Amino acid sequence: MAQTDHDSSDFATLQRLADQRWTCRQFTTEQVDRATVEQLLTLAQRTPSWCNTQPWEVVVTAGEGTQRFRKELLDHIQTAGNAPDFEFPATYEGIYRDRRRACGFQLYDSVGIAKGDHEKTMRQMVRNFEFFGAPHVAIVTSEADLGIYGAIDCGLWLENFLLGAQALGLGAAPQAALASYAPFIRDYFAIPDTRKVVFGISFGHPDTTHPINNFRTARAPLEDQVTWHTS
Repeated sequence: MAQTDHDSSDFATLQRLADQRWTCRQFTTEQVDRATVEQLLTLAQRTPSWCNTQPWEVVVTAGEGTQRFRKELLDHIQTAGNAPDFEFPATYEGIYRDRRRACGFQLYDSVGIAKGDHEKTMRQMVRNFEFFGAPHVAIVTSEADLGIYGAIDCGLWLENFLLGAQALGLGAAPQAALASYAPFIRDYFAIPDTRKVVFGISFGHPDTTHPINNFRTARAPLEDQVTWHTS
């Protein structure tokens, strides 16, 4: 079947959003109005999931709710160790280490952190738990019994959320770092023990004047990621 102009236009729009999407690491203090946040969440709700289980449940903060959560979490991380519900990567080797380091160097270079400056590096790491100044945070959880596939479905939800935010002119930062303090988050938001914290998202209006928002990460060429079998 020949591709229609409509199909081509839709794909071009999706391609543009995917190409232009970036991780925002500095936000303005301006709140996003409730109707816009609900529009974004409604889009993400269209995400497909295994057997249509829709395992994601989302806590969203705004206003004083964000400020209080930020303060309490910062206080908590001063004395508590990491306790994620899902194991973090054991190690990064080969190309995965190279890509991770390249991203880190771009980030640190953008804000003038020299290699080996552990004090400034640690300060930048803590910015994760300040939500990069974002006025809103979303905490995404999945039902524990659904295991890794519930988490995968939440990852699909995340992609739709991120593309929706890009389409609305908002900035967003998906953060595994927040999930590293899962017991605290569950307790703070009264989330049942039967749910696992998968990730958080800081979001709001991006501060486009801040240098940390000016770099973009690269993507590997298709031939590095795809193997074709045609016979």
